[in-house]
Amino acid sequence: MRKQWVWMGLSAALLAAGCGDEKSPVGAVTNAAAPVAAPAQPKPVVPAVSEPADASLTVSGPIIVEHQVELSAQRDGVLQKIYFDAPARVKAGTLLAELDGRQIQANLAAARAKTRSIDADLKNWEAEEKVLKADYERQKNLWDLGLTSKEQLEHARYKAESDQWDIKRVTETLNTSKEEEHSLELELEKTKVTAPFDGLIARRYVREGQNLSKGDRLFWVTAESPLLMRFTLPEKFFGKMHNGQRVQVSCADAPGEKHSAKVKQVSPVVDPSSGTFEVLVVLEGDRGALRPGMTAAVLLENPH
Repeated sequence: MRKQWVWMGLSAALLAAGCGDEKSPVGAVTNAAAPVAAPAQPKPVVPAVSEPADASLTVSGPIIVEHQVELSAQRDGVLQKIYFDAPARVKAGTLLAELDGRQIQANLAAARAKTRSIDADLKNWEAEEKVLKADYERQKNLWDLGLTSKEQLEHARYKAESDQWDIKRVTETLNTSKEEEHSLELELEKTKVTAPFDGLIARRYVREGQNLSKGDRLFWVTAESPLLMRFTLPEKFFGKMHNGQRVQVSCADAPGEKHSAKVKQVSPVVDPSSGTFEVLVVLEGDRGALRPGMTAAVLLENPH
């Protein structure tokens, strides 16, 4: 019986081993080589795109003229007469207005009369000088002949010399009187307001009969040509602008108009506070619709 149990146990063990060889474990590791990963393709190099340099630069600035001034009163007085008003065109030296100058005219007439009086007095002293010189010469001749005393000779000489000093005194008095007369003439000229150059009366600030004080504004007179334009450029453009260089000017208020201009002046220094320098150009040819005071733009070709 015991041998039968042993054989039955061995048979069961062999049966279990055979059944185990037919099943493969789930988590078994195989010896097959893993597939080789494909090498990473390099990313294509995208060339850097640089911004194209500006082909032109546009700057703006005001249209100006060289001659433009506000005329002011040079003395106190009442505005007596206005002869021209805005927008009249006037020539240099044209009388625009006049202050009341009657008091100055009276003072000037008195000064001229005083000058004439002193001039006549001077002529009298000059005639006296001739008489005294003649007396002195006569006394010298008498002295040479022994017919006069030394005291009389010296007296004649001193009188002749004294008269010369009187002539010098009266001459200086006459010069002073003439200068006073000239001063009054200048004051009279200050009552007349004249145009300093050919131009246009752009504005009038006063009216007839107004009591003016020295320095009060009277007229704004401006020339009409040549038209100029002043603008500033960054310091990186310093040295790239030169006299005679031509540029193009346009204005938004005058669409369709293009004007040629020439560089007249370039500032020799850079403003350290703003890092800019000034350029002045003068417009050429017909001005079209452009007028002083308008804002225009300048096109600078290839400023780099």
